[in-house]
Amino acid sequence: MGTPQEPRPVKLFIALLGAQDDLLHPVECDLGALFGAIDSASPNLPWSVTDYYESEMGRDLRRRFISFERLISPETLAEIKHKTRDVEDRYRRAEGTGRRRRVNIDPGYVDAGKVVLASTKGAGHRMYLSSGIYGETTLFFYDASFHPFPYTYRDYLWPETITFLTDLRARYLRQVKR
Repeated sequence: MGTPQEPRPVKLFIALLGAQDDLLHPVECDLGALFGAIDSASPNLPWSVTDYYESEMGRDLRRRFISFERLISPETLAEIKHKTRDVEDRYRRAEGTGRRRRVNIDPGYVDAGKVVLASTKGAGHRMYLSSGIYGETTLFFYDASFHPFPYTYRDYLWPETITFLTDLRARYLRQVKR
């Protein structure tokens, strides 16, 4: 019989999606104030995976990934998702009868064997974490690379994303080794 123990810390990253490059910098500053120093960032990548966000956020969306120096406990992912939703709300714009998002902020983490994302939506492949938030293992690591599941979002299959996450995993392994 196994003995329960605390999990190893994990490497927090956040996926940003927005139509305005000049908006991403202040959002990153707000996220840095919450989660600490940013230690890596991807380039802004053109995003045309789906038109799901177009009516709310516009066209010509860009995806950017950032990670944070400080490691976190994986059990804090639900709390982090709520904090990122608060940041999204600060950047909403009034339009018609509602307030539309200008940026989508999705937190996740990397450890030695996987990439986990937080979501407000339940699904058969997602596990409930707490406070209305679910966790999804979206990529798993073996044979020196990350590999997808049938449900993995297409932008997580891009070579640029895999490179960012692989580099992030290496950074994480150096951190936990210290």
